[in-house]
Amino acid sequence: MDTSIFVNIPTTDLERAKAFYTALGCTINPNFTDDNAACVVWSDTIYFMVLKREFFATFTDKPIGDPNEAVQVSLSFTRDSREDVDAILALGLAAGGTEPREAQDYGFMYSRDLDDPDGNSLGFLYMDPTAAAEGPGAYEEQAQA
Repeated sequence: MDTSIFVNIPTTDLERAKAFYTALGCTINPNFTDDNAACVVWSDTIYFMVLKREFFATFTDKPIGDPNEAVQVSLSFTRDSREDVDAILALGLAAGGTEPREAQDYGFMYSRDLDDPDGNSLGFLYMDPTAAAEGPGAYEEQAQA
């Protein structure tokens, strides 16, 4: 059985968050969605539980940080091409997200960051298959050949 990951993130506006993530191509699992939370489905094994801040606070005794002020975690998702990275960024920007910095192009890897409307950080990247399998040095050797 594959391990699934459930990432819990806070929101100040649940409906806005659901609209943003569905604009990126995610779906909402209605079985785990109510007035306090939405289950955002990225894939068969990756899910976001987008929780209203007040509800999120019931799961911890620690303070809930403001993702607009400090980054606690940044999640990155691979894409099949540089064009796919650019395409999902365009969708996210059109849906109310922001791009906090310029695209990063390392030759073997191309990445762009997207903050959702609550400030939660997402990264999208394409990595050359040779670099992914054998490391950046193998990509450099291939590029020089």
